[in-house]
Amino acid sequence: MENNHVTVLEIDSESIYFNLNYFKSKLHSKTKILVVIKAFGYGTSAVEIAKLLEPKVDYFGVAYLDEGMALRNAGIKTPILVLHPQKATIEKILKHHLEPNIYSINLLNAFIEKATQLKLQNYPIHIKFNTGLNRLGFVEKDIPLISSIINKQKALKITSLFSHIAASEDLNEREFTLHQINRFKAVSTELINQLPNNPFRHMLNTSGIINYAKEAQFDMVRLGIGLFGFGNNNTETAKLKNVITLKSVISQIHIINKGETVGYNRAFKANSTIKTATIPIGHADGISRQFGNGKGFVYINNKKAPIVGNVCMDMIMVNITDINCAEGDEVLVYKNQFHIEELAKSINTISYEILTAISQRVNRTVN
Repeated sequence: MENNHVTVLEIDSESIYFNLNYFKSKLHSKTKILVVIKAFGYGTSAVEIAKLLEPKVDYFGVAYLDEGMALRNAGIKTPILVLHPQKATIEKILKHHLEPNIYSINLLNAFIEKATQLKLQNYPIHIKFNTGLNRLGFVEKDIPLISSIINKQKALKITSLFSHIAASEDLNEREFTLHQINRFKAVSTELINQLPNNPFRHMLNTSGIINYAKEAQFDMVRLGIGLFGFGNNNTETAKLKNVITLKSVISQIHIINKGETVGYNRAFKANSTIKTATIPIGHADGISRQFGNGKGFVYINNKKAPIVGNVCMDMIMVNITDINCAEGDEVLVYKNQFHIEELAKSINTISYEILTAISQRVNRTVN
């Protein structure tokens, strides 16, 4: 569908390649890379990112069926791991050659039943162990039952075993993380010893690659937010290149006299005469209402322009009293990853939420 929204999210392909190679430099040459492109590629464009990286990575990871289907429908042939499959979506997962994360006996049996019915053999699945995140996954006592069920059928084949670190970016939690790593080593080895094949293993996310590549690199890593220029600490982020820039324009400029108000519920009242610019982006585009009343800011002609009053559904108003600008001038709503980090901190959230909130009505371009 044609998108004529003047607000545009620009995606820098060269920066994506740079960031991918940065993380590759921390790994052994034979270590596989899975790129996580769930949530529309962290708010960018999963299909475009997949097309850019298909020749360069081993796997893609998505959260749900529809995300995997979108990639297949766009012609992506690379293996795709579905991280949170549901029983209701099993048949379509199999139909689109997506590889499910199996995290419970209930789900395992359901996949075997459907795969057998479809006369499939050695269909690839991935077994997840819960080592401390307590979100999804098997635990050690499940191993005898897993191996018993798997070894009695031929429809499914365990391709990989994996787990997820709860606090890979927080070095204050290093002891807990090492405990998770050791638990995964133990449970994965125990299950592998009971299987006819030798599945590969993976545990590290972006921060895990940065902090635990020596201890837990295994056979593959899962790169997500790092691909988009965020290292989960300022030192690492500074080594990465910015991938996304959210741009808009000034629609109209107003003179607001002392005592006048701006926006819904008259949330801002001028203490002196100011100038405001109205910009065509609002909370329906992903700009949180929490950014209202001066918490959020944009850049116009390289100067900060704080948001005035409440964020509207389709617009924001910003203070441009001290900025030389005109209607039609470019506005950097998200200038770079440091701007996004500062905005996230101002409303007590994280960059992930800011990125994934960017609405699908915002135009995307890949440069």
